Amino acid sequence: MKKLPIILMLLLILLSFILNIFGLMKLIPILITSPLLFVSLLILLLYLNDRRRFKGF
Repeated sequence: MKKLPIILMLLLILLSFILNIFGLMKLIPILITSPLLFVSLLILLLYLNDRRRFKGF
């Protein structure tokens, strides 16, 4: 159950990568697909980087 968000985020990255390929073929505007790919990668990296850390007393 803990791997479900990671799997969903990877699917979102795959979908946005495919849309970005369509954008490079000028089927979809690249101004929409590039930020979508960037945001999906950023969300995954922020999720993976958010560890349970000791934040002090």
